[in-house]
This record gives sequence, structure tokens and C-alpha cells, in this order.
Amino acid sequence: MQFETVVRRSVPQEVSDQIASRVVSGELPPGGALPSERELAEALGVSRPAVREAIKRLDAVGVVNVRQGGGTTVRDIRRDGGLDLLPILLMSGDRVDPAVVRSVVEARSQLGPVVAGLAAQRIDEPHLERLGQQAEALAAAPDPVAAQRIALAYWDIVVDGADSIVYRLLYNTLRAGYEPALDALATVMADEVGAVDNYRNLLSALRAGDVTAAESAAGVVLAPSTDALMAACRAMEDSHD
Repeated sequence: MQFETVVRRSVPQEVSDQIASRVVSGELPPGGALPSERELAEALGVSRPAVREAIKRLDAVGVVNVRQGGGTTVRDIRRDGGLDLLPILLMSGDRVDPAVVRSVVEARSQLGPVVAGLAAQRIDEPHLERLGQQAEALAAAPDPVAAQRIALAYWDIVVDGADSIVYRLLYNTLRAGYEPALDALATVMADEVGAVDNYRNLLSALRAGDVTAAESAAGVVLAPSTDALMAACRAMEDSHD
């Protein structure tokens, strides 16, 4: 098993990323024993405390299982893992994993209309006023990155209006995986945030309390980025073959 010498500033994060990528690839199979702290420290060229901190993080999100006095074993993340794993799984080594990105895009395209439909039933006037402000801020956004941040704030309000803790947590997880790559994705997602009338139409459907119209409008809002990101994922997957 080959590991790369750690050069990033956050050593425990780099260590956890390398271990997680090998769990995802199957190089470290479910049920198998993780190399000892000493072995990992030597292979990675880092201190044992850094390895210990990385393993603690991986244990917390369900990648490995640390047993007192019994070593550390790899968990079956596809069976036992939760959404906390998503930000870790998005990265495979130093590159994003296109298969995981594709899953995020698919989830985003399905989640948006459902949340919008719930919001149409539950959202109150203060939230609607804030959505109107965000839509107008989006129209005045100075650049694609700023527009992305405004769009995220818009969707935050829609999710709040849906008043569902489960969908809020799902949204938070997807956002945590997406937001670090916001600058890189801004160009790909420019058509979505540039179509301000689509956001206004969604607001109108929410204000009218029309569930079907809200679901449809949310799908229209998300469609440009869904198409562009799915095409990018296919290109990445093809390049890895």
C-alpha cells in the first residue's frame, strides 16, 4: 500500500483524506484492520499524534471503528455510513470523485422541488420578504461567485420556510460538500444564477401557496446547473477510464 508524504498545512486532515480515499476505493476493505499508528506515521511521514487525530475524525464520521485495546477496523461505509461522510467522500486523493459529485447533483435536483413544495405550504411573510430581497440582490450581483453566495442564501430561506429538520440537515450536508468548491463551480453554474426571473417565479409560487407550481419552479431554477454539472461529471468519469 502506497501513501503520499503529507505536505498540506492541516496534517490530520490530509491523513484522514488519504485513509478515507483508500476506504472508498476498497484498498482498505470493510472489516479489515487499519495499519497501526506507528505504521501509518512512518508511511505518511507525520507524527503519531497527527495520525491519532485523523483516526479520531474518521471514527467520528463512521469510516473506521476504534476498539479499546483491539485495534482499528474499517467500517462498511455503504452500509453503516451517514451523511457526515459526504464531504470526505467527495475527495479522492487530491481530486473530486465524479461519481460522488454526480450523486450530489442528483440529490440536489430532487431535494429542491420537494423542499419548495413544503415551503409553499408553510412559509410565512417574513421569509417571503427576505426571499424577495435575495432575488433582487441576485439581479445586482457583481460576479458569478457573489451570485452563487446569494443563491445559497436564497435557498437557505426556502429550506427554513419548509420547516423540516430532516430536509434542513440534508441541505446542510449537501451545502457543506459544495461550498468549498464554490469558486471553481461558479462558471459552470453561471447560467443558473444568471436566470433571476426563475428565482422570482419560484417566489411567486411560494407566495401563492401553490405546491405544484413551487415544485415545478424549483426544478426550473436548478435545471441549468443540473445539466451542466452532469455533463462535467460524465467528462471526468470518461477521463478517468
